[in-house]
Amino acid sequence: MVENTVPSVQQKKEVTDKENTRSQGRYYFPAVDIFDHKNELIVIADVPGVDKENIKIRVEEGILTLEATHSDMSKGEPFYREFEWGNFYRQFKLSDEIDDDNISAEVKNGVLTIHLPKTEKASKLIDVKIT
Repeated sequence: MVENTVPSVQQKKEVTDKENTRSQGRYYFPAVDIFDHKNELIVIADVPGVDKENIKIRVEEGILTLEATHSDMSKGEPFYREFEWGNFYRQFKLSDEIDDDNISAEVKNGVLTIHLPKTEKASKLIDVKIT
């Protein structure tokens, strides 16, 4: 017995439009560590070869987007190359416990640190009583 919900002959559909979620070019997912530290989450991302001016961090509809473009460090035409430069792109869904109006970030030596402060409601401690 064959299920009747799937046609026996599949028609090929040609794709004409391409989704543009970011600019063209090669992108890498930067290595990321996330730490829960007191009243904030700390995101540490490796973005080698990226200057402060080339980092874009934004929050839209509860999504934190990190986009960074590298600075071309080559001087002249490469004779031999083993390392390829690329841009960085990463997204994270934020919980309602993050105060996205007070997010801050800094970059030093190719390491980006993003501070995601928790709301007062999220950082409330519950006192446990012994009965």
